[in-house]
Amino acid sequence: MSENPSRRSRLASTLRGRAELVSAARQDTESRGETFYQGPSGVHLAAFPPKERWDDWVELDSRAWPRREEHHYMLVPTTCFNCESACGLLAYVDRDDLHVRKFEGNPEHPGSRGRNCAKGPATINQVTDPDRILYPLRRVGERGSGQWERVSWDDALDALGARLRAAITEQRQNEIMVHLGRPGEDGYTERVLASWGVDGHNSHTNVCSSGGRTGYQFWMGADRPSPDHAHAKVIYLISSHLETGHYFNPHAQRITEARANGAKVIVLDTRLSNTSTHADHWLSPQPGSEAAINLSICRHLITTGRYDREFVRQWWNWQEYLETCRPDLPATFEAFEADLATLYDEFTFDYAAQESGIDAATLEEVAETVAGAGHRFAAHCWRSAAASNLGGWQVTRTVILISALLGAIGTEGGLFANAWNKFIPKPIHTPPHPGVWQELTWPMEFPLAQNELSFLLPHFLKDGRGKLDTYFIRVYNPVWTNPDGLSWMEVLTDEEKVGCFVSLTPTWNESAYLADWVLPMGHSSERHDTHSYEQYDGQWLGFRQPVLRAARERLGETITDTRQVNPGEVWEENEFWIDLSWRIDPDGSLGIRQHHESRATPGTKLTVDEYYGWMFENSVPGLPERAAQEDLTPLEYMRRYGAFEIAKGMGAQHAFEVPAEELADVHVTPRGRVYTSTPKPANPNLSPVGAPVPDEQGRRPVGIEVDGVVRAGFPTPSGKLEFYSSTLAGWGWPEHALPGYIKSHVHPDNLAPDQVVLLSTFRLPTQIHTRSANSKWLDELAHTNPVWVHPSDAARLGVEHTGDLLRVSTDIGHFVAKAWITEGIRPGVVACSHHMGRWRPSNQQGGVGAMMATVDLRHDGDDWSMHKVRNVGPHQSSDPDTQRIWWSDTGVHQNLTFPVHPDPISGMHCWHQAVRVTPARPGDKAGDIAVDTARAREIYAEWMEKTRPAGQVSPDGLRRPTWLMRPLKPHPDTFVIPRT
Repeated sequence: MSENPSRRSRLASTLRGRAELVSAARQDTESRGETFYQGPSGVHLAAFPPKERWDDWVELDSRAWPRREEHHYMLVPTTCFNCESACGLLAYVDRDDLHVRKFEGNPEHPGSRGRNCAKGPATINQVTDPDRILYPLRRVGERGSGQWERVSWDDALDALGARLRAAITEQRQNEIMVHLGRPGEDGYTERVLASWGVDGHNSHTNVCSSGGRTGYQFWMGADRPSPDHAHAKVIYLISSHLETGHYFNPHAQRITEARANGAKVIVLDTRLSNTSTHADHWLSPQPGSEAAINLSICRHLITTGRYDREFVRQWWNWQEYLETCRPDLPATFEAFEADLATLYDEFTFDYAAQESGIDAATLEEVAETVAGAGHRFAAHCWRSAAASNLGGWQVTRTVILISALLGAIGTEGGLFANAWNKFIPKPIHTPPHPGVWQELTWPMEFPLAQNELSFLLPHFLKDGRGKLDTYFIRVYNPVWTNPDGLSWMEVLTDEEKVGCFVSLTPTWNESAYLADWVLPMGHSSERHDTHSYEQYDGQWLGFRQPVLRAARERLGETITDTRQVNPGEVWEENEFWIDLSWRIDPDGSLGIRQHHESRATPGTKLTVDEYYGWMFENSVPGLPERAAQEDLTPLEYMRRYGAFEIAKGMGAQHAFEVPAEELADVHVTPRGRVYTSTPKPANPNLSPVGAPVPDEQGRRPVGIEVDGVVRAGFPTPSGKLEFYSSTLAGWGWPEHALPGYIKSHVHPDNLAPDQVVLLSTFRLPTQIHTRSANSKWLDELAHTNPVWVHPSDAARLGVEHTGDLLRVSTDIGHFVAKAWITEGIRPGVVACSHHMGRWRPSNQQGGVGAMMATVDLRHDGDDWSMHKVRNVGPHQSSDPDTQRIWWSDTGVHQNLTFPVHPDPISGMHCWHQAVRVTPARPGDKAGDIAVDTARAREIYAEWMEKTRPAGQVSPDGLRRPTWLMRPLKPHPDTFVIPRT
């Protein structure tokens, strides 16, 4: 077919015009000494809009075709707030009306590199959510009655400021608590509380990752791993890291790159996750047996001599082990090796097969694959088994044992401590440590707990251990997120136990319905935060910012408050905390205001521009110089690009030689621990690590002597990797001082004949947790959580079809959900994803229409029941898409039926449940729930009996080992156990 000559002529003219524009842009860019990147509106397509054109980026409206309709955007960076990865986003701000039209990836972000999972672009659904909260609200009537009135921010701030001032001046600091979800920032709220003199920081971490963190901290003094997946030869994952694991998107990218380069992937996950489908070896073990598998691999490395003996000799604390545990042996490495060769004799492949249900030949094949990795072995364990089993922290301890045997720590393709690859800049003000200890979060029963015992708060309040005058939740939903949520409801509606309940939230949630004050906070494109996460062998800093503020400032406007640009009267926490602190201490007499005051203009409030401007100017190495290259201030640079890479190739920091100037008045212990009287050099990086104590003369630990050279070592008491934990041994747990295997509370030996294990510690990759119940793109993809049942179990139960109803009975109640019959789960095990089943009580005014079922929630004394009275469906709102909702099911809120299971060492809630599964009974409906909170109290008491309180086991009269990390660590005097 011949082409129309006139059309061909017009096309040629258009292409020549575009080529001339591109050539001019190239010349202009290269004249500034910069590299020219050609973007989508040039002649050829490119992956991302080049940063040089972010002020006016042109795209065609696909819906206008065949008309050519251009849209001009200003691209403003921020970061995603929908998980802890903090991936970079670019907000596409329409230059005509200054509305955000979409979010895509930020190619300038070193962690995510422009790539995002589905949750990043879905941020637009959150900021345009027709049901979001736009104005401060105060309850009217009884708490939980669902009635509200709109108030001003001044009303809220004055009331809260007066209440907090009274508690502080009356020395009731322990009646103030701020409970955070995933924080999204590095320590800002902790510093606010420190300025108030309050040890009131609470977190979700002991229902999330404390089990995993504990294993890392006992080994290396840092509580998180940083695997170099991209350069690994073998990647060993416990849980579903590609879709739902720790920092899953940045890690998933690098795992995928490694696979393309030939790396082998081994996944231990009882269910067939997306990650498992990409594995070279998928092991579906009996839940809780993962540590036994790990130890069988370790035994293989030891007995075949496939371990790095020089690394073990130099960097394990084997001398301490011999002196303490085997004083009958010579104090030589050869003696330790001989003992090591027998320590794990019981963990044969046959034994691990018996425990895990995986055949011994497969385990041996996996062990051989691991042995061939050498130093390029990248392992990761975070939630899953570590978060679910009694003693789950030993799963992590045994994973690290594999890395430590291979010498794959601080190596290319190996494991790094998170603190090596994380950077938390020092802020403009650093308040002193609070002088009080909060027993409601750090009780005496858990001296080694990794994080706050947050999920036990309602039980502690019921015990009469204290009360709360003012309780804040910040982007957190304790009724829904925690186990035993109805005990939370009982406490949060009891004004004798919680005097004032404040919900800082972007959207309605199950807990906010019970609050006295509901104060609207911004989503990821409406707030400020800094963050840095360990995702590769390097350090970067990300900057979350209100994108409309940055856009309007580019246009020459002056913005002094995020409420000037956010929808309605939505604020951000930074400015809120500053203002509230001034209301508590208006004249500075309490010593609070000074920590929220401007340095540039004393006597005035600190602004976010000054706060972050000072930080970027003074605490981020290389940023001022890089900004100056573009004639920008550091703050302007971060507002324009959203992230900065501080360094690459951090390397094996434990092996760095200590500078000679730090080695004055040195004392070296017989085990090689080196102490010095020289002051610790200033370090702008506040990334948390362990804090080994000084020697008796007050000299600080500076390193460890290895073969005559003083090296930095690890922030542990020994300065080395702690194969033997003197902390565990000295604080009442000598039987667990070595990496080992603790049989879980759901081990087959502990189950009744009619019980099976319920897995709940996984989530669908589109879930947003407490950020929002409304995200229409994601809701359409994933809106229910059926019970996974193997076909053999379905046949045994008489369940014939997917969609049939099951009743799942826990120790305190039951829930009803649909069955999903699948071979993707191990026989004898069932699974049901948490973070689904959102609901609102029928009496609530307003709320979320798209993803919250309306329920009838009733209780008679300790007996609670929940029944859905209205499912979700199409409805009218400001978003026409809500009339297109085709689904009705939102799943079941199974967490309500789970009793608390506090691990006595890590403090982690052990999520796995021993349950009885039966076909639904007549009258049962999907989403039904029944709970006995009196029985929940009995289960709580049973698990508390497993603890060994500090008063009984402390070797030095302290509540807790001072070297262990602890958020908002109080003054050293508070660690002393009070005399009774």
